[in-house]
Amino acid sequence: MGKHELLREEIKHIDMKAHNVVELVDAMGAMAFQSRNVHEAAQIYATMLKEEGCSVILCLAGSLFSAGLKDVVVDMIENRMADAIVSTGALIVDQDFFEALGFRHYKGTSFIDDEYLRSNRIDRIYDTFIDENDLRVCDETIERLADRLGSGVFSSREFIREMGKYLTEVGAKARSVVKSAYEHEVPIFVPAFSDCSAGFGLVAHQWKRPERHVAIDSVKDFRELTKLKIEAGTTGLFMVGGGVPKNFAQDTVVAAELLGYDVEMHKYTVQITVADERDGGLSGSTLKEAHSWGKVDKAREQMVYAEATLALPLIAGYAYHQGAYLERPRKAFARLYDVHTAVGSI
Repeated sequence: MGKHELLREEIKHIDMKAHNVVELVDAMGAMAFQSRNVHEAAQIYATMLKEEGCSVILCLAGSLFSAGLKDVVVDMIENRMADAIVSTGALIVDQDFFEALGFRHYKGTSFIDDEYLRSNRIDRIYDTFIDENDLRVCDETIERLADRLGSGVFSSREFIREMGKYLTEVGAKARSVVKSAYEHEVPIFVPAFSDCSAGFGLVAHQWKRPERHVAIDSVKDFRELTKLKIEAGTTGLFMVGGGVPKNFAQDTVVAAELLGYDVEMHKYTVQITVADERDGGLSGSTLKEAHSWGKVDKAREQMVYAEATLALPLIAGYAYHQGAYLERPRKAFARLYDVHTAVGSI
């Protein structure tokens, strides 16, 4: 089987708007185990959206968009169901921006010779395939975006804003989290921005311009997100996966307190994960554990031990079809940061 045959069937993104899951999720509330947890998490998320003045921070980790969940997050942005996003770099750059450039992820299989894939420049994410040549174009586009910024120290939020601006300028047709967030003024933070395709592009950019180049400041990210927590007041976290995005968002409470602000813990927290808490790893640490650090309120939290492609459409779809977002104003938190860098064409 050649490369063309392997990269033939595209991953399709699920449309949560097309499937009203309210009755199903309500019925799951009378069951046990993770079904009941999904129902509880869906109710907590809907409550976050309905509570006046509560801001929702969406935290994303794992290969979600390559697996078909991109449109769910785009719909959450467009329907005022997420006010800020904290993510891993691969999701924002290698998967979302990558598809916005016109490339695709493909249905594959884990039962294949990976050396054969390597020889054909095909990358594998479990049962999903990506054309390595397409990813190189993504790397190079990031490099050119850095080139047009010139030099200076930027937060990942600022750089991702330029990515969204670029997609708007070129008239990108594919639905995109980066583009939608730019258009709806939802800031995106990627604390480990170099740990993805962006890293390759920025390395190339800095290598060729050692004296005058763009640098990403993760502390500036932390400061900017802490500012958002201070300004937002009551907050809820909806976390898909764990790791750096989870801790980064939770830590804003402690950071704000260290700066002398009397902020409340994140009032609502939901986490979808398959990680185990027993090894002390961050992705599996419980939300009750985070309460001991003064980060989240343990009274309104729910862990869901399920794989994201199963749980996210149910929880987000439940809140959507209940209309929990209908009375919410758009927060437009991107306006908190008075940084609008003037740049030329790419």
